[in-house]
Amino acid sequence: MATASNHPSADNRGTTVQIPPQPLPNFLDSVRLKYVKLGYHYLMSHLLSFCLFSLIVMTGVHMSRLNLDDITKLYTHLQYNLITVMALSGAVMLGCTAYLMTRPRTVYLVDYSCYRAPDNQKVKYNVFMERSRLHGGFNESALEFQRKILERSGLGEETYLPQALHNIPPTPSMATARQEAEDVMFGALENLMKSTKVNPKDIGILVVNCSLFNPTPSLSSMIVNKYKLRGNIKTFNLGGMGCSAGVIAIDLAKDMLQVHRNTYAVVVSMENITQNWYFGNKKSMLIPNCLFRVGGAAVLLSNKSVDKSRAKYKLLHTVRIHCGSDDTAFNCVYQEQDDNGKIGVSLSKDLMAIAGRALKANITTLGPLVLPISEQVLFFISLIARRINDSKTKPYIPDFKLAFDHFCIHAGGRAVIDELEKNLQLSEEHVEASRMTLHRFGNTSSSSIWYELAYMEAKGRMKKGNRVWQIAFGSGFKCNSAVWEAIRAVRPSESNPWADCIHRYPVEICV
Repeated sequence: MATASNHPSADNRGTTVQIPPQPLPNFLDSVRLKYVKLGYHYLMSHLLSFCLFSLIVMTGVHMSRLNLDDITKLYTHLQYNLITVMALSGAVMLGCTAYLMTRPRTVYLVDYSCYRAPDNQKVKYNVFMERSRLHGGFNESALEFQRKILERSGLGEETYLPQALHNIPPTPSMATARQEAEDVMFGALENLMKSTKVNPKDIGILVVNCSLFNPTPSLSSMIVNKYKLRGNIKTFNLGGMGCSAGVIAIDLAKDMLQVHRNTYAVVVSMENITQNWYFGNKKSMLIPNCLFRVGGAAVLLSNKSVDKSRAKYKLLHTVRIHCGSDDTAFNCVYQEQDDNGKIGVSLSKDLMAIAGRALKANITTLGPLVLPISEQVLFFISLIARRINDSKTKPYIPDFKLAFDHFCIHAGGRAVIDELEKNLQLSEEHVEASRMTLHRFGNTSSSSIWYELAYMEAKGRMKKGNRVWQIAFGSGFKCNSAVWEAIRAVRPSESNPWADCIHRYPVEICV
């Protein structure tokens, strides 16, 4: 998702005006109880597992206090109480059966790979402006508008655009869009297959998400054809779901892995720029041109217990929030035609406010799942006090830094990263991966959270037991989270996209 904050805009007559920065609303100033209830509802749905675990612990503690004489008396008592023995045995068997049937299977992230385009597709600021001017479709006001956005965007001069947009004149077509899709998908998958040595025939589930390019045959079918995947593979193609679709794809793969035993799931997250470049002059539709860049990621998930020894992470939680029932939220990121018939994605002035509401809903739902008990108790007492005092008591704001070691905030734009840093009281190091990903690779849509994870690995910051929070948002309007735990200390792979440049980061970003 791109953001229009801190950028110039235009009035209805096409003249440039300056819109003051629109920060995210302080979504931690108030907490809506219904979102907290969602998180506790999730906990209650796992009540059986919690009760069984508590019962086993309590029984173990009690048994540890028995001496030999107590055990002898217990044995003698059970010898003459057959009904009691049978009842206890039946209860234990019933409980164990219920637990084994209802417990979720652990989902492991074996490895992932981020696509890095060839160096000849890098686009410097001056090249971007030169090609835009040579196209001839942009007036002077639109060109100046794009120049200002580019300078304030937080992007560096090493991001990538597809080859079709480097050509003079640009050559967007179905053929060149397919070529970009193949380059990104197959490039990421080749590295993933090489690093994991997985046999393509062992892949049972394939999920591909790309919001704006959905050809026939589908992108997932292109992968099946390329790697000759097996005939009974479960394939899914997610389109039109925006920058948060990467987490949606993970959530879908997780659900499928609960049903299908001993298999692999591959998730491919990407966006396609070639046919979605806007060549008109409407200001609200020009911003994506300056932010979106080429990128994609392929992720290998497994529910096989034998993969625990080689996996990098295990999936703990996914939380999805959809605000699409609200018309303003639904329309804030909208693909449409301008008055001249040019197609592009329009960004509403309400975008930041909608993002704030969606983020608040997500974090207050996620809180009960991840926060330490001490934080949850204080938070719950605060909620009760607010209800008793008619909301006059200031709410207690949980410290999410106690729940997570690393943060992967979707690199949709500099303004959103700034506001999340302020609202969640994060440090510069917490948002460093997001800022540097935006600078080095631009907004790569749904795959940006994987470039951020790769950055942390390249820096050697991922230790065993560390928890990672991936959070992304996009059209619809949606805000989605995934929480991972490192199974071991993770070292960067040879295909890490930061391998040859990590020594130069972090860099100071001038605005």
